[in-house]
Amino acid sequence: MNERSGMILTSRLAVAVLAALLIAGCEMPTGKDTEQLGYRGTGMEAVINTRSEAELRAANQVPAPQPPVEPAGPLASELYENVEVLGDLTLTEFNRLMNAMTEWVSPEEGCNYCHVPGNFADENIYTKIVSRRMLEMTKTINEQWPTHVGETGVTCYTCHQGEPVPEYLWFEERGGPRQAGGMAASRRGQNLASPNVGSSSLPSDPFTPFLLGDEEIRSIPTTMLPEGSNPRNIMDTEWTYGLMMHFSESLGVNCTFCHNTRSFMSWDGSPPQRTTAWHGIRMVRELNVDYLDPLQPVYPDEQLGPHGDAPKAHCGTCHQGVNKPLYGVSMLADYPELDKVRRVARATISPAAEPAVASAQVEDQVEDE
Repeated sequence: MNERSGMILTSRLAVAVLAALLIAGCEMPTGKDTEQLGYRGTGMEAVINTRSEAELRAANQVPAPQPPVEPAGPLASELYENVEVLGDLTLTEFNRLMNAMTEWVSPEEGCNYCHVPGNFADENIYTKIVSRRMLEMTKTINEQWPTHVGETGVTCYTCHQGEPVPEYLWFEERGGPRQAGGMAASRRGQNLASPNVGSSSLPSDPFTPFLLGDEEIRSIPTTMLPEGSNPRNIMDTEWTYGLMMHFSESLGVNCTFCHNTRSFMSWDGSPPQRTTAWHGIRMVRELNVDYLDPLQPVYPDEQLGPHGDAPKAHCGTCHQGVNKPLYGVSMLADYPELDKVRRVARATISPAAEPAVASAQVEDQVEDE
């Protein structure tokens, strides 16, 4: 073999290796399924990766509920000091919920994650202050936002899933790192391949303007000229698309889950999920403004973001890759103490006749697998 032939062979081998590496980085065509979401012929279909689906189901298992108790004993506020949120629970109800919260949030650290050892009434521990506001936030979601969470509701486990700090949170980004000079002196928050926006070049922090601020999300012009009722430009559209990419990644769905792609702007023909999402955006915005962002002075520095802001919620905080958190299992059915309406309703039902709703759902979830 002469030198030229050797170079050609080496080049071909290099191309073959490179092609193999590129193919290895792609998903295999097998393991895919589709679900029709709209009328036939409209192309409104959900593409489901069955391999990812199995992993998500394994990661979103619901723990068995704490053994039920009869409401008995004095009220928690009468027996314990500094019980501000759950003081209307009886002793047995209060202790059962505390045991559940320990399992949901700090199974390894135990009660001492939120309490000073030997003095549970002590207020000089930041996790206790934070958990108190989180309890208030949870009750707000369940009692005031049925337009988004429906009858399913949420518990601490919905976001925490056994971890002291939820896996999916966000912090503010302010413009991104600087690069070349001149007109390219700032990335303007783009071209960072951020997982927040599906590793695309879209602006990597769509949360600050839309889920903390109240910027208008719809950016398709409604008039021919920019001076009309919707004076938006392509940059505004990119921020909106960044938020939409986050929705898609967080819920494990594509655009047709909430939109008829004939016209993304038009509500005519959109699936009901779009209305649920509309309320969800406003719910998350309220939670960040009223509960999460104001906790900034309470947190130690190591819990704050690069710019000193508190951790905040987005759609992924609860959904974690599935369109219904925990695949729709309602843990709240076993913990009505986190929803005043449910608790009042349960008080009118005989304990012996009360169905174990969430327990049955957990069993069904296991059987489905």
